[in-house]
Formats: sequence, structure tokens, C-alpha cells
Amino acid sequence: MAQTKLDWRLLPVFIVACLVVSGFGGLFQPGEWYQGLNQAPWTPPSITFPIVWGILYLFIAVAGWLIFARGNRNMRLLWVAQLLVNASWSWVFFGMHQPLIALIDISILTLLVATLIWLSFRSQPALIVTGWLLTPYLVWLLIASSLNAYVVIYN
Repeated sequence: MAQTKLDWRLLPVFIVACLVVSGFGGLFQPGEWYQGLNQAPWTPPSITFPIVWGILYLFIAVAGWLIFARGNRNMRLLWVAQLLVNASWSWVFFGMHQPLIALIDISILTLLVATLIWLSFRSQPALIVTGWLLTPYLVWLLIASSLNAYVVIYN
């Protein structure tokens, strides 16, 4: 099966979409409320989060670009859905101070990303790289879910 040529001019659109989500999340900082919570002993240092998320958003953007170039409609919808659910977590957790609702949010996000990875690995060979790009994101979501769950259980 011949692959469509990738249009590099569209990649910035996906990078900007991820920057917008990142910027929206950045509006809701941990602050005093979060500092006063019982946090998991395995919580990474604060500096870890912007570094990891910066790398992950780049991977998410490239994956989205590949999915929109070569994926099917369901994969495109899943990519958009995960980005929207991703955007809401910081608002719910840090902005609204609702760790339980945030845990539901991140659980849905994890399921969306896992499904997207599964579809990528089952799809055409050109999309296998998408699955690998999204795998670190899934791992980080599992870690973040455990941190969120700890806050729900111990506060």
C-alpha cells in the first residue's frame, strides 16, 4: 500500500494545539492547596512536571500529525478527545480542587490513549511509530493516576 506523502507544513498546527492545551493547564498551578495535601511518597520534584510534559506534548503533536495524515476517522476523533480530556485535568484538580473528579478524568484519558496506542499498533505500518510516540505518555499517565489516586485516598 502506497503511503501518502507527509505535509510538514501541517506539523506546526499540531504543535500549536498542544501548546494551547499546555498553556491552559499552566493557568492552574498547584499552590498552597496542593502543598497542604498528603502527597504520595513517590511524587517527583516539581521541576519534573514541566520537563516531562514538554517532551510528551511534542510526542503527542507528532503523533496527532501522523494520525491526521494516515489514520482513520476513529483515530482522529480519539486524538482530539484525548487532547480535550487532557486539557481539563489541571482545571479540575488544581483549579476546582476536585481530586476525585480529576481521577475520573485521568482514568478516561488513560483509556483513550491506551486505545489510540492499540489502534496504532493494529493499523498500517506507517502508524506503528504513533504507538511508540504515545507509549511514554501512557506510562506518565499511569504514574500521574497513581499520584492522583493517593491524594483521593489519603486526604
